[in-house]
Amino acid sequence: MTLVWAALGVLAAFALLVVASYNRFVSQRQLAANSWSTVDTELKRRYDLVPNLVATVKGYAAHERETLEAVIRARSTAVEATGTPGDQEADEARLSDSVRRLLAVAEAYPDLRADAHFLALQDELTATENRIQAARRFYNANVRDFNRRVESVPSNLVARAFGFRRLDYFELEPAVRVAPVPAVA
Repeated sequence: MTLVWAALGVLAAFALLVVASYNRFVSQRQLAANSWSTVDTELKRRYDLVPNLVATVKGYAAHERETLEAVIRARSTAVEATGTPGDQEADEARLSDSVRRLLAVAEAYPDLRADAHFLALQDELTATENRIQAARRFYNANVRDFNRRVESVPSNLVARAFGFRRLDYFELEPAVRVAPVPAVA
C-alpha cells in the first residue's frame, strides 16, 4: 500500500512539473508577443514619419525622384507586411536602406540641412530608431529565453508535447546612425 502511495506521489509531482512548465511556456510566449507589439508600435511610428521626411526633401530636391519613389515604395511594402518578425525583416531592411539613401541625398543640399522642419524630422527619426532598437533588443531577449526553454532538457519534452516551437528573432539595421565622435588630434 505504501508503494502505491509513493507511486501516486511521484506521478502527482510529475504532473505538477509538467503543468508548471506548460504555464511558463505560455507566459513566456505572451511576453514575447507583448514585446513584439512594442516593436510594431515603434515601426508604425517610423512609418508615420517617413512621408513627412519625403515631403520635406521633395521641396528641396525634386529631381531626386527615383530616391523619393524608392522610399515611398519601401514604406508601403513595410506597412503592409504582416506575419512573424522573420517575415517582416526583409521589408524593414529595405525601408531602412531607402531612408538612409534619402538622408544621404539630403546631405547634398545645404539649405535642406539647415531647414528647421527637416532637422526636427531627422531628430524625431533618430529618436524613433533608438526606440525601435531598444524594443527590438527587449523582444529578442524574450525570444532567446523562450527558445532556450524549447531546446533545453527537460522542458523540451513539454514543448514538443504541446507544440511550442522556436520563435523568430527580429534583426534590423537602424535607418539613422549616430555620427561617430570625431577624433581629437
